[in-house]
Amino acid sequence: MSSPHDFDFFHGEWEVVNRRRTDFLDPDSDWVEFPATNRCWPLFDGAANVDEIDMPYLGAKGATLRLFDRETEEWSLNWAASRSGKLFPPVVGRFDGDDTHEGKDVRVRFVWADMSAASAHWEQAFSLDGSGTWLTNWTMDFSRPKAA
Repeated sequence: MSSPHDFDFFHGEWEVVNRRRTDFLDPDSDWVEFPATNRCWPLFDGAANVDEIDMPYLGAKGATLRLFDRETEEWSLNWAASRSGKLFPPVVGRFDGDDTHEGKDVRVRFVWADMSAASAHWEQAFSLDGSGTWLTNWTMDFSRPKAA
């Protein structure tokens, strides 16, 4: 991705099927699946956007601010969680960066795939060894809501 319109596909309303590990750092942990809804709207003529996801199963919401840096032609992704009220460190460029999870330093990576006007796939993975190995711990499959 390298255009201020890379996320135009994501604007609007979505239904989301989440799958996430019960322990983000344990490759043998179970997966849990739950629904969510998401709404995304553009800013700066497409060079930024904000989305909010509502996850009743977790009793939480999240918000993402994506910004396109016109000089570097890279996106930054800035995530905030309703439970903590904190803005987490951004991931930039290839959508990977440094973070902490339960007190442990991790590298985090986000991957978007199969993006279209009607559907998209997102996944998150953590690395404890500086990007040597990755453990996918959360996936989301987005689809447009069915007409009423």
